[in-house]
Amino acid sequence: MILKKSFNHGWFYVYRLHKDKIDQLCLDELNNYLVDVFCNCDDEKFCSGPRSSALRFDLGIETKEIFNHEICSLTSKGLEENFERFKTAHSQVQVYMLENDDKTIGVEVPVWFEKDEMNTFKNIFGECDGVLSGHIDVLRIEDGKIWVLDYKPNAYKEKYAATQVYFYALMLSARTGIPLDKFRCGYFDSSKCYVFKI
Repeated sequence: MILKKSFNHGWFYVYRLHKDKIDQLCLDELNNYLVDVFCNCDDEKFCSGPRSSALRFDLGIETKEIFNHEICSLTSKGLEENFERFKTAHSQVQVYMLENDDKTIGVEVPVWFEKDEMNTFKNIFGECDGVLSGHIDVLRIEDGKIWVLDYKPNAYKEKYAATQVYFYALMLSARTGIPLDKFRCGYFDSSKCYVFKI
């Protein structure tokens, strides 16, 4: 069963969660957070402050480039099969993966960092109002690891996608209390996937 909720977080985001898969695959802390966000997500956290998707600095993360990863195949199928069903490529890919991939558990997952949850927040973001926030494009569970993934239509051109996804993982770890060694990160398109460990 897929649960769905729309958020107006400076833009419209449709958070979707596959309840059966999270019950089977997730650690309790992650399951609890994903379900709780439906009822208790503070929309104001997403209306001011920096966004992870807008971060424009390089953390020096080394990624591994993988051609024809299974995510790439799912992306191609989603773009083709959901072309008329959804207007955006993101929705075409995300919903296809959620409905057809046994590892994808959620899409457009809201996450945030409170200022006091990160020692270097002020150094990185300055004196800003609000918190760091974002929405994880695709959340998967594979081999006991939580995969935080971002769909980028031209992934090979991306300069800062690793930074964006890295902060998504930090925020989800902060929200759930799950150690970072349980996370893996990546970004992808229909032909390549770039992955890394934290």
